[in-house]
Amino acid sequence: MPTLKRLLLPLVLACQLIAPAHADNALQHWIDGPQRSEKNRQRDPARQPAATLEFFDIKPGQTVVEIWPSVGAWWFEILAPYLRDHGHYIAALHAGDHNPAAARAEHDAIGGLIASQATLYGKVELALSPGLTTTLKPDSVDLLLTFMNLHNWVTDGNADAVLREFHAVLKPGGVLGVVDHRARTDRPSAEQLQAGYLREDEVIARIEKAGFKLVARSEVAANPLDTKDHPAGVWTLPPTLRLKDQDRARYLAIGESDKFTLKFIKAGNR
Repeated sequence: MPTLKRLLLPLVLACQLIAPAHADNALQHWIDGPQRSEKNRQRDPARQPAATLEFFDIKPGQTVVEIWPSVGAWWFEILAPYLRDHGHYIAALHAGDHNPAAARAEHDAIGGLIASQATLYGKVELALSPGLTTTLKPDSVDLLLTFMNLHNWVTDGNADAVLREFHAVLKPGGVLGVVDHRARTDRPSAEQLQAGYLREDEVIARIEKAGFKLVARSEVAANPLDTKDHPAGVWTLPPTLRLKDQDRARYLAIGESDKFTLKFIKAGNR
């Protein structure tokens, strides 16, 4: 190898290691944007929006579905404007029998944002989950995201049916991104589920059985301070703080729950 190349090679390799995998200025623009509520912004250290979305390979031009954006519209505030002019964002709202009061509140909150801020959110498409296949075409979605919802479907007994719908609407090779509260492995799964936590190994097995392939894991939302033995389950911790002032400082010091972040691709037909 010529001397000049020998000298330059270490520098080139160092630059490759330092450079981020996806440098998306538009995504960071909306993460920092004034459209986000201060309440939502305060959760950034725990939820790591840029690192999480880049882990799931979000890109301009994609069709992205978010399942159950919730009353807080946490990811909605980022995803909808990011994809507004270069892509397609679909908010799949609560449907079915799970927590009708929460479903109504979510519908009202998301509908209110769309109506009051049409410049930002007027291009958002609404769908229902369960029920994605009634409004979305098969093999039409690039990226489907669900944040802290899977434990609800496991509790309700319809997780496998919901996953089949995800598989139906995703394109071959499309990405399913899943984040949820991670259970301990030294306690029974059923006990941990009642507290809002899921065993990561069981989640992977369930989703792969539905026709997906796990391609990556991230510890971006991990929290080793979460002992997962709280009196009101995961809802003891922020942001819910179900016990209100009881041991509030203690639970604030722990922070949000320990979470797994899993990336799957649609691997085949079901």
